[in-house]
Amino acid sequence: MAASTICIPGQRLGSTEEFQAGKGTYTRQGYVYSSLAGFRHESKQGEDLPELQVLLEDQQTVVPEVGSVVTVKMTSVNPRFCRCAILSVEGTPLTQSFRGMIRREDIRATEKDKVEVYKSYRPGDVVLARILSLGDAQWYLLSTAENELGVVLAQSEAGVNMVPISWCEMVCPKTHSKEFRKVARVQPQYLIQPAGT
Repeated sequence: MAASTICIPGQRLGSTEEFQAGKGTYTRQGYVYSSLAGFRHESKQGEDLPELQVLLEDQQTVVPEVGSVVTVKMTSVNPRFCRCAILSVEGTPLTQSFRGMIRREDIRATEKDKVEVYKSYRPGDVVLARILSLGDAQWYLLSTAENELGVVLAQSEAGVNMVPISWCEMVCPKTHSKEFRKVARVQPQYLIQPAGT
């Protein structure tokens, strides 16, 4: 995403050959213009032209969509599914919270009948998942049935961040105890860079 800049109403933002109009913008004679005072944002989705938006706050308003990769934090785990809070979509932090659910059959791509939810996720784990659909009662149905998806951050019982040692185990560097997890093989585009790097 390009750095956001301040816009005023009527300001020309770009050509309709390069961009499509989003929230807070309009098109006229082949150009996209700002319809309000705010911050300019660009977002790219798939093969479409980048979308230009003008938002009142200097932050993106994103909504999870089917197919998006999201970062979630596990809130509860039971033998059939786990519930989570969606923290970010495609690396963009959310301004409001959304609820997600990963069913037992959506945890792994193979040997689905042998999956044990508690050996994959625990409350507090930070997980990369893909949105399958909008389920009942505003719960997003999520999947981690890809090698790139799964636990990216987990704390041991000693309160230390654990280190992955295989696709299904993590170890506590303090106590050296091992715990089962569905570990993600994280792709660089999903890593959020710390400020100043």
